[in-house]
Amino acid sequence: LRFIKKTIKNHADEVVTVAKGEKMTLREVFQSMNLGPYDLTVDMLDVHADRNTFHRFDKFNAKYNPIGESRLREVFLKTDNYLEGKYFARIIKEVAFDLEESKYQNAELRLSIYGKSPDEWDKLAQWAIIHNVYSDNVRWLIQIPRLFDIFKSNKLISNFQEILNNIFLPLFEVTNNPHSHPELHMFLQYVVGLDSVDDESKPENPLFDKDVPPPEQWNEDENPPYAYYQYYTFANLAVLNHFRREQGLNTFVLRP
Repeated sequence: LRFIKKTIKNHADEVVTVAKGEKMTLREVFQSMNLGPYDLTVDMLDVHADRNTFHRFDKFNAKYNPIGESRLREVFLKTDNYLEGKYFARIIKEVAFDLEESKYQNAELRLSIYGKSPDEWDKLAQWAIIHNVYSDNVRWLIQIPRLFDIFKSNKLISNFQEILNNIFLPLFEVTNNPHSHPELHMFLQYVVGLDSVDDESKPENPLFDKDVPPPEQWNEDENPPYAYYQYYTFANLAVLNHFRREQGLNTFVLRP
């Protein structure tokens, strides 16, 4: 809340997003929601976690949108938006500064890699390096949402192997030759592991036997079961970790 109010006060005329081809300043974004800086309260933001938040994925997801507006999430909580994640980096740096001041507190913050394009890792690493979100008190955990079915229905990918390639190929390349992705090489030294996230209450067919198609043949519209995601993430990560250990680099845990 403090950060949003401060930003509206000092950067109201900065262009922060593009909607329907029109550039919008921060002031215009708030005007489009009929809000001024003085209307905002902590309760109104509605992003605090209570005991219902972690049982229901839909409620958990809704908490990501300040005042229930995906546009504010886009402006303030994304690394790949119109501002190239500038505001998000500033918030993180303020949090990191507080952690450093209190000396004995550490945080493990989460960033998403979706696996829908091969340059996601490079973009994320560039964001981290350009905005210098480094802190001794912060490590990063990368969460991978299980969204194959959504990417498939939007024709972004055609089989499950493409997601695995997009997630793991850049990691193998940078482990093999750090100069191939210099920013990623630096960023990965502060990444501790991978996590798998989605709505665990969704019904699914948990069948995982010898007849299950391998990833390059999994091209149907439905999402692979949870065990399928975990197995292929684990298998790739195990090989990657052996490779990184041989190269004298840090390794990653799988923490779904």
